Amino acid sequence: MKALLIVDVQNDFCHGGALAVPEGDGVVPVINLLMDSFPVVVASKDWHPENSLHFKHWPVHCVQNTTGADFHPQLDYKRIKQVFLKGTGLDDDGYSAFDATNEELEVYLKQAYIEDLYVCGLATDYCVRASAMDAKSKGFNVFVINDAIRGVDINEGDNERAIDEMKRVGIVFVEYSKISGI
Repeated sequence: MKALLIVDVQNDFCHGGALAVPEGDGVVPVINLLMDSFPVVVASKDWHPENSLHFKHWPVHCVQNTTGADFHPQLDYKRIKQVFLKGTGLDDDGYSAFDATNEELEVYLKQAYIEDLYVCGLATDYCVRASAMDAKSKGFNVFVINDAIRGVDINEGDNERAIDEMKRVGIVFVEYSKISGI
C-alpha cells in the first residue's frame, strides 16, 4: 500500500506568512492533484505553543489555534484522513512528522499496511527532510515528490545539502508526472 504525507502546508510557511518559504504556495496545486493517486493521505502540522523555546531560533509561527497554523486555504484538506501535530511542547522543535504528539505516525501507517510513503510539502531542508529521513529509518520505502516541495534555504545550499543527504540514504526523488495514477 502507498500513502501520501503532506508536510506542513500551513499559512505561516506560505506567501505572507511569518516564516514564508519562497514559492511555498506553489506546492498546493500539485498536492491537490496528487491526492487522487493515493488511498491514504495524511498530513503534519507545526502546532507550537505561544511560549515555545523553538522561537529562540525561529520567528514565531504556527502557534496553536491561530490562522498561521491553518492549512493553506487552497489545499484540499478535507481529503486528508489524519493530521499529525508536532512541535506541541515548550521545548519540542517537532521537525519530523514522526514526532507528532496527538497520534503516532509510524503506528498509523503500519496499521494501514503502508510500505511506500510519498512525501511532499514544506520545507525541504527542515521538516520534509526530517520526516523523510525518519520514515526511511523506520523501514518505509520513501519517495519525495520533487515538484511538490520547496526549501527555505536559510543558508545558501541548505536545500541542496538536504536533498543530497536524503538521496545518500536511498530516498528516491520523483516527479508528479511519473506517479500520477499510481
